Amino acid sequence: MILNRYERTIAKRYLLPGKGEGFIFLVASISLGAVALGVAALIIVMSVMNGFRAELFDKIVGLNGHAIVQGYEGRLTDWQRIADQARKVPGVTSALPLIAQPLMASANGRVEGVLVRGVRRQDLLANRTITSNIKSGDIRSLEPGSGRVAIGTRLAEQLGAYPGSEISLISPEGRATPVGTVPRIASYTVAATFEVGVYDYDNSFIIMPMEDAQNLLMMGDQVGMIEVMVTDPDKIQPQVAALQNIVAGKGAVVDWRSMNAALFEALEVERVAMFVVLSLIILVAVFNILSSLIMLVRAKTRDIAILRTMGASRHGMMKVFVTVGTIIGSLGIVLGLIIGAIFLFFRQSVVNGIQFLTGQNLWDPSVRFLSELPSKTDPFEVTAIVVLALLLSFLSTLYPAWKAASTDPVQVLRYE
Repeated sequence: MILNRYERTIAKRYLLPGKGEGFIFLVASISLGAVALGVAALIIVMSVMNGFRAELFDKIVGLNGHAIVQGYEGRLTDWQRIADQARKVPGVTSALPLIAQPLMASANGRVEGVLVRGVRRQDLLANRTITSNIKSGDIRSLEPGSGRVAIGTRLAEQLGAYPGSEISLISPEGRATPVGTVPRIASYTVAATFEVGVYDYDNSFIIMPMEDAQNLLMMGDQVGMIEVMVTDPDKIQPQVAALQNIVAGKGAVVDWRSMNAALFEALEVERVAMFVVLSLIILVAVFNILSSLIMLVRAKTRDIAILRTMGASRHGMMKVFVTVGTIIGSLGIVLGLIIGAIFLFFRQSVVNGIQFLTGQNLWDPSVRFLSELPSKTDPFEVTAIVVLALLLSFLSTLYPAWKAASTDPVQVLRYE
């Protein structure tokens, strides 16, 4: 929509407050602010929801893999062959043996349920999810036969155990005696603590060398599962089908969607629902634009009639008022983008500040899984939000513009 010189002049004049038009300007300013808040709210919420999904996916997959080959009864005997064949499947990047067993841990008179994970030393040192989140101690000291383990920071707080402390692991699969089965108890030294940022993991995980886990659980050379990573986790079905053929009769294959289906589906539903609900803020804002333009048309009826007698066309009048409303919406969108970017940049500081002022813990990791407010802005979603706001702003100008173009100069100026 291209405006000629006089139309641009009129549009500029109507955007600025004239004598006795302060109220109209105030309503237009409120409309601009409402659009800005709506756009900012949508960008902030969608970025945080995307951040939740990305952080949870990275950390959960970093510890559990994209798929798990689980042996029946929790054991795989010929895991070396299965791992070798799994690595040959197109799209599979790695297949690593793993032991995961729920046990009990005790230290300083405290007892907690834990999940013991046995991994090969080279695989542990290559896992960035663990090695990049060591809070104390030295993860490299976990060597087979050393009697050392690494535990999550939350678990360390619960047990009062830190690097150098002794903890005992209690396995119900003990040895048979004349009086029954005696649980197996083994003592280990805490070598390091880690915090991956997922509360359930930091509160329960104990990591030890594969050989030590096999000895503790009396598994011999067996492992519990094989962790599989692929190139494209969103299109993992072909790899899962191939792995099921490899492990047929000896185990089952579970991908990351099945392992965390309830969590990720809930996040997706909430994400869509929040987008729809918050879009109503923009819809309310454009109604303000509609009302401010209607008042402007009413206030400028005499001016419009004079312009029409001087040769201004109906189409030209429509373009003027469409431009005025669209500019108000566009300025609101730009301001909303700026507000959203600033909030996301300082998001954790904002949360900490609100917690300090209210004295309430707004970000309890035991409820929200993650220890910090995440954010991941999707350029395509931002573009969709901008287009939606711009389209609604444009549509809200059509009726006032049509009313302005329909002004009959004869009727308006009859008694002038």
